[in-house]
Amino acid sequence: MASTSTSSSSLAAKEPFVSSEPEETPAENTQTTVSEGSFLACSQVLVSHLIVVNGFGYFSSFGIFQSHWIDTLDRSNSDISWVGSLSLFLLFFLGTLSGPIMDRGYLRHLLVAGCGFQILGVFTTSAVSQYWQLVLSQGIVQGIGNGLLFTPCIALVSTYFTKRRAFALSLAACGAPVGGVVFPIIAQQLSPKIGYPWAIRVMGFIIILDSVLIVLLARPRQFKRTKGPLVDPKAFKEPTYLFFAIGIFFTLWGVYIAYFYTTTFGKEIIGISENGSLTLLMILNAVGVPGRIIPSLLADNYFGTFNTLLPFVCAVSVLLYGWIGVDSTGGFYGFVVIYGICANAVQTLFPSALSQLTTDLSKVASRVGMVFTVGSFACLTGPPIAGVLISKKGGDYLWAQLFGGTSVILGFVLLSVARWAKGWS
Repeated sequence: MASTSTSSSSLAAKEPFVSSEPEETPAENTQTTVSEGSFLACSQVLVSHLIVVNGFGYFSSFGIFQSHWIDTLDRSNSDISWVGSLSLFLLFFLGTLSGPIMDRGYLRHLLVAGCGFQILGVFTTSAVSQYWQLVLSQGIVQGIGNGLLFTPCIALVSTYFTKRRAFALSLAACGAPVGGVVFPIIAQQLSPKIGYPWAIRVMGFIIILDSVLIVLLARPRQFKRTKGPLVDPKAFKEPTYLFFAIGIFFTLWGVYIAYFYTTTFGKEIIGISENGSLTLLMILNAVGVPGRIIPSLLADNYFGTFNTLLPFVCAVSVLLYGWIGVDSTGGFYGFVVIYGICANAVQTLFPSALSQLTTDLSKVASRVGMVFTVGSFACLTGPPIAGVLISKKGGDYLWAQLFGGTSVILGFVLLSVARWAKGWS
């Protein structure tokens, strides 16, 4: 997952922008102060963490589904990649809608609807027998649920934390590696015993439990409802914002390729067993815990979020090129560990850096959602393009690896331009 941060001290005097009810909040209720170390503030980190477990955490496990559905439905890498890409596309794309809806005071409605779609998607996926059913359940229904929740969960924590925002959101973002470890373990341990459909249903029961806690614990800050437009086109006239949005497109175009193809590369190229491939996927996600927390601490305490983001983006590009030379089990394990740390850092830091481009808290959710929408098209097309390149190369991953590395290095250049336009101080 990604996270949101801002370093501007002026933000501390402003109040967040969310209301739990659609009515406008009286002015006297808009100045409530909540300590960043209070139970209320910390509980919102837990809420966002669980949202990310159910959404990004489940998605981070897509490698287990990629391998299973290729064999079960007899479809190509590219065909199955479209399912995961569609879900990820909707997760980011709907930010343009869910962000402003949250700004207008309907967070609780988004939580209920989003959790409902996620639960429906998981349980219908467990009954899939045809490709179109998989696209509908895991791609569209779950994607809608994820999209309704993701931007609001980032903005929710941002309204409770200022000084330690990057760190608080990195804890929330750790829901991605937590889910990315828990769900593959369920598939690995339960599928041979109770079958794949029931293993997915067990995942669904976990998501139900998380959803109950999310709805019960969520407490959005009370603010006057805003009635601005869904999209703020003027933002793209700001050079920093424009270059950042384009840079994130190219970065996300390549960064998720390894998540989709870790298991298939391990099985087809390295010769690792099915269980070994699942273990690699779990490692890729597990290293995301230090990969998200440590860079956020560095950003908060030493370098700033934008300055911390750039070297990790560059590292991801170098690693994708380096993937070309991986031809042994030990080498692949090493690649997975280092790539997992760097890729998770990128996913955590880029929304944090993005939030620094907006000084008006009432527009944070909307402007974050706009960049998420731009990035959504990269998520939709990147992994399937890689799948086509793998097929065209006769199962060789070279072209896909070159595509991923080149797109991310372009992202690094554009993000560096955005940083230069913002100023290096």
